[in-house]
Amino acid sequence: VQLQASGGGLVQPGGSLRLSCAASGSIFSVSTMSWYRQAPGQQRDLVAHFFANGVTSYADSVKGRFTISRDNAKNTVYLQMSSLKSEDTAVYYCLAIVRTRDSPVFNNYWGQGTLVTVSS
Repeated sequence: VQLQASGGGLVQPGGSLRLSCAASGSIFSVSTMSWYRQAPGQQRDLVAHFFANGVTSYADSVKGRFTISRDNAKNTVYLQMSSLKSEDTAVYYCLAIVRTRDSPVFNNYWGQGTLVTVSS
């Protein structure tokens, strides 16, 4: 299973950006899809979850500014980021919990990360 993240870049404070992450490979089922981020010198932190039942959850720091969405037919998760702040600067990683066709269990798969820089 491969996760391909895209959409990062340089944006001014107050601006918007949309990240995408597509899962591909021998996928039987995808459970939760999530976004995490890691700022320089910091640990990797949760940004948002999109659970298989349609429920979403967000870190307090991004509530009201970020929206996670998902296209199950494409095994793709999105992160719409608005009102961006300098403290949102980080490498953003997607995570998918996937069951492959040759396994009865779900495993975690990470994307390669995409850099978001918020700066004037």
